[in-house]
Order: sequence, then structure tokens, then C-alpha cells
Amino acid sequence: MIRPKVPTMPQPTGLITPPAVVEPTAVIQHQDTAPAPVTPAPAAARTTVQLTPGAVVALVGGGTAVVLVVGAVLVSMLLAVAITGASVAICALVIRSLINTEAEQR
Repeated sequence: MIRPKVPTMPQPTGLITPPAVVEPTAVIQHQDTAPAPVTPAPAAARTTVQLTPGAVVALVGGGTAVVLVVGAVLVSMLLAVAITGASVAICALVIRSLINTEAEQR
């Protein structure tokens, strides 16, 4: 019988480094001067988007085009699935008819 051989490693090979020694340090805080008063930063002025009538028409036209393209793709995929299902059903009927005709002739 074939028995697997498990490799054994009696002595570790390679370099072994001793664990690092961490020495505690003292934290000394100096408060010679008074902290400076915190003043809030001025609020950034937001720029408003102003749409011109031409830009609105362009946005509406672009959105309409996207909706039409996505709709056409989805409808074509649905139509492809329907045609495939119908053709598979017709093939199944023809094969069943051929099998029944062959069985009746025997």
C-alpha cells in the first residue's frame, strides 16, 4: 500500500530573532503658554447651479434618449426569449409527432 510520508523537521532552520524589548517612556506635558482661542472658519459659499432653458432642454432630451435606448434593449431581449421559447416548443411538438408516428408504424 502507498503510505504518505510526512516530512519532519527536528531542528528549526533559519535565523531566529529574540523578541523585542519595549521600554516604557514618560510623557511630560508642558503648558507654559495659554492655548489660542479657537475661531470657527467661515462657511464656504456654495455655488448655485443655474440652468438655462437650453440646458434644461438638453437634459430632458438626453434623459429621454437614455430611456428609449434602455427600453428598446429590454424589449428586444424579451422578444428574443419569447421567440426562442416558441421555437423550442414547436421543435418539441415535431419530435413528439415523429416519435408517435414511428411507434404507430411498428
